[in-house]
Amino acid sequence: MLFGDDEFEELKRIAREQGLTLSEWARQALRSARAERSQGDRARKLAAVRAAVRHSFPVGDIETMLEEIERGYGGR
Repeated sequence: MLFGDDEFEELKRIAREQGLTLSEWARQALRSARAERSQGDRARKLAAVRAAVRHSFPVGDIETMLEEIERGYGGR
């Protein structure tokens, strides 16, 4: 059994209070937890991107940078 008797009865009581079967209550709770986790990841990633674009760093010409990268590989 996944839950002890007392815990199982408590979960059934919560589901009943919401007019749901325990199975439906569990499905909804799991969907909600999954959605919350996904939104948290998305929010964290967006915050990182927003923080990054607030900075201004000097960068070289893309062709020059690619050439320097390729030269670096040849030095191994």
